[in-house]
Amino acid sequence: MVSITGDMSPLHPDRNLALELVRATEAAAIRSVPFIGRGAKEAADGAAVDAMRAFLGTVAFDGVIVIGEGEKDDAPMLFNGEKVGTGKGPQCDVAVDPIDGTSLTAAGRNNALSVIAVSERGTMLDASSVFYMDKIVTGPEGVGVVDIRLPVGENVRRLAEALGKPVDELVVSVLNRPRHEKLIAEIREAGAGTRLMTDGDVAGGINAARHNARTDMCIGIGGSPEGIVTACAIKALGGHIQGRLWPRDDDERQRGVDAGLKFDHVYEADELVDSKNTIFVATGVTDGQLVAGVRRDGGFVYTESVVLRGASGTLRRITSEHLTSKWL
Repeated sequence: MVSITGDMSPLHPDRNLALELVRATEAAAIRSVPFIGRGAKEAADGAAVDAMRAFLGTVAFDGVIVIGEGEKDDAPMLFNGEKVGTGKGPQCDVAVDPIDGTSLTAAGRNNALSVIAVSERGTMLDASSVFYMDKIVTGPEGVGVVDIRLPVGENVRRLAEALGKPVDELVVSVLNRPRHEKLIAEIREAGAGTRLMTDGDVAGGINAARHNARTDMCIGIGGSPEGIVTACAIKALGGHIQGRLWPRDDDERQRGVDAGLKFDHVYEADELVDSKNTIFVATGVTDGQLVAGVRRDGGFVYTESVVLRGASGTLRRITSEHLTSKWL
């Protein structure tokens, strides 16, 4: 097996692994289709988890789930510490979100994704004891320019200057939550526009980091798992990401301390994922800026996925046509 670093070692995730992982996100997305718009987010998540687990079991790698999803709302989950893959091949840390945007799926709204991120064993920050993280994400122009410790208005002005555009043309993505009311007001007071997301901040972060995307920055408090997953994608895009853990109470803070996590600390990209050998794959569940959602037409199911590899700095799009009869 040729590694993504170019040597012949079997220890690193490679491009073949990236393409194999797409099968798992495709399966999770397809299995969630019957639940789109049906108001049953747990059922959608459960179907996606079962499909992703089954397909991951066929992939030739020795994976351990470092960042799973589900503990914060008692949803079905691929649990932290669970081993996935055949056990043969590269040893990898794995972050999964069978559906990033279960509420979006249940409501039939845009931007729900099925996501897997992979890096070398021991390189992902295990932030599972603290469910939320304050994050800032931009494209390459934000590297060395914006900083999560600065006032948001200052970051808006700095990024606009780096991008060579007027502040009033800058668009900032933020999760539409009560905790962000002050943040949203400050962005608008600085002169920038906002794109309020109902859910799914992985897609929001990636869109902010992509070249010629419709948004320029993604900022605010979202899930810690989503922060790690997004960092794997940002490695391939050359963008900027920082995060600060956001415990909900003293007990959660103490659990984080006990797990060796740092508070009042800004985690840079290489602290979130200490590897250039990252792989990020995502398949659209519902339509969004990043990828199209699953579409059924007669005897076929159509999916669109993206594969981002940190080592090569590439984003590939994969469109697939599946026989419906194989999924019944």
